[in-house]
Amino acid sequence: MTNTPGFDTLQIHAGSRPDPATGARQTPIYQTTAYVFRDADHAAALFNLQEVGYIYSRLTNPTVAVLQERIATLEGGAGAVCCSSGHAAQLMALFPLMMPGNNVVVSTRLYGGSVTQFSQTIKRFGWSAKFVDFDDLDAVAAAIDDQTRAVFCESIANPGGYITDLDAISAISDRAGLPLIVDNTTATPYLCNPIEHGATLVVHSTTKYLTGNGTVMGGCVVDSGKFDWSASDKFPSLSAPEEAYHGLKFHETFGPLAFTFHGIAIGLRDLGMTMNPQAAHYTLMGIETLSLRMQRHVENAKTLAEWLENDPRVDYVTYAGLPSSPYHDRIARICPKGAGGLFTFAVKGGYEACVKLVDALEIFSHVANLGDTRSLIIHSASTTHRQLTPEQQEAAGAGPNVVRLSIGIEDVKDLIADLDQALSAATA
Repeated sequence: MTNTPGFDTLQIHAGSRPDPATGARQTPIYQTTAYVFRDADHAAALFNLQEVGYIYSRLTNPTVAVLQERIATLEGGAGAVCCSSGHAAQLMALFPLMMPGNNVVVSTRLYGGSVTQFSQTIKRFGWSAKFVDFDDLDAVAAAIDDQTRAVFCESIANPGGYITDLDAISAISDRAGLPLIVDNTTATPYLCNPIEHGATLVVHSTTKYLTGNGTVMGGCVVDSGKFDWSASDKFPSLSAPEEAYHGLKFHETFGPLAFTFHGIAIGLRDLGMTMNPQAAHYTLMGIETLSLRMQRHVENAKTLAEWLENDPRVDYVTYAGLPSSPYHDRIARICPKGAGGLFTFAVKGGYEACVKLVDALEIFSHVANLGDTRSLIIHSASTTHRQLTPEQQEAAGAGPNVVRLSIGIEDVKDLIADLDQALSAATA
């Protein structure tokens, strides 16, 4: 083909070829731990990173490799590494960049589990995080110091559905000579391409919209291949000699694929946060319908948000697709195909009314997940953001009077009817 295939074609075909052994059209599940070497020289070349191939499924697996290529293609990246969960992906993204004493500047508007991971767990590695309101660009720039090694945000923030001005944030990270890491889970590459807006790395919880059916866990780190890891001495894992590979320098040797090779050869080798081949298979099947599902997610979310905004039992709705949202003008530039299927709304009556609402719903499922074909709801302050302080909850958009909706692809009239009866029960 002379023309670049469109998104709908790539989500089905990228990385996938008929199985050479059997002609199978769908990517097989290569359920194996190890692979037979051709001979001793072949084995040595693989272990020395002189040849690309399969050694052990903690590192590489043919089913997972197809998924990695597909996600990298859809994101416009040079390569990708899949792993066991979205949280694993965030650690995998930071691992080659950070040393004890280093920090990462992160948005206050993050998924509650990410806030906990960055504010508490990474301290055990000797790392730290500086939380900043990413709408305050001066504050973001001021938070960066000599020990900062990355800037981190979400493209469409969970739970509120806020859209980050990636162009402005990447301009700040570029001036500082730092990589920008963008969690694109909520938007998916169908709605947003962070690399086009200056992101260095893109992370996903593939558990969510990419798989789309609530069946398997997974994560992915996509490398843009555009960052110069050797421009300073800040990233020795990628620019300096690696003792485990006889002094090999990843950036010098692998160029645009330096981060990807490091993620496999060292990240998966030593951290072991491997994606299993069955999870990769389910996710590949989910991605085949990604664009169709995202279109319906966006359509339903916009209709529901408009209905909720006009309901007297509701204080406010955070959906960026509403003209009243302060983030509405970012849609055309950052997410031109829509503002996603995730948002929050505040229920009059506060915490107790939210609890009653959740318990009264029939079609919406009360689960700690998002991005399913089914519509989902959760009261973040008592669940996903429970570990945070009240101030952190408010900053993240997860106050006690707020519930989060992940809008599915059901008939929108049924969703409205379900919310209507539940709101009546909650505010009676």
